[in-house]
Amino acid sequence: MPYILILVAYLLGSISSAMITCRAMGLPDPRTTGSHNPGATNVLRIGGKKPAIITLLGDMLKGLLPVLLGKLWGLGDFWLFLIGFAALIGHMYPVFYQFKGGKGVATAIGVYLGIHFWAGVLVCLTWLFVAKGLKISSLSALIATLLAPLYFHLLTHDLSLSLGLLVMTALIWWRHRSNIRRMLDGSESIIKTDSRS
Repeated sequence: MPYILILVAYLLGSISSAMITCRAMGLPDPRTTGSHNPGATNVLRIGGKKPAIITLLGDMLKGLLPVLLGKLWGLGDFWLFLIGFAALIGHMYPVFYQFKGGKGVATAIGVYLGIHFWAGVLVCLTWLFVAKGLKISSLSALIATLLAPLYFHLLTHDLSLSLGLLVMTALIWWRHRSNIRRMLDGSESIIKTDSRS
C-alpha cells in the first residue's frame, strides 16, 4: 500500500498549480516570463498577490495531502518522508509537463507540516523572518530548508528522517543553483509588494 501512495504523491506533485492558476486567470505561461519558474514567487511577479497565494497553497497541498493520507493509514515517519519526497520530485520533474517543473519549496513545506506540524511551523517562520529582513525569496528558502533537518531532529530525534530531509534540502539547493549564482554576483531579485489583488 505505501508504494501506491508514493505513486499517487508523484502524480499529484506533477500537477502544476502555477500553470492551472495562470491559465484560469488569463495570465501568461509562467515558464515563458519572469524567472521562467512555475512557482508562487514568479506568479507574484506576473500576476500579483491573489494568483500567487492560490499557487502557493496549491503547491503546499501537493506535499501535505499525500503525507496526511499516509498518516491515516498508520505509516511511520520515514514512509511519510518517502511519500512527501515523491510529491516533491513530481513538482520538480512533472510527468505532465515534460519533466520541467518548479523548485519545490512550497511543496516541501507541505511535506514538513504533514510529517510534524510544529517542525513545519518552524520552517515557515524561518522563511518569513528571513524574507522580511532580507527581501530575497530564494535566500529565505535556502536558509529555511537548510535548517529543516535540524528542526526535525530536535523535535523527533529520528535520525533516519532527518537524513532523508537533508537529501530533500540538497535537491532544493540544486534546483536553486541559478539563484545562488545571482546572489553571489548581486543580481538576484528582491521580493516586491504588488498592489494588484
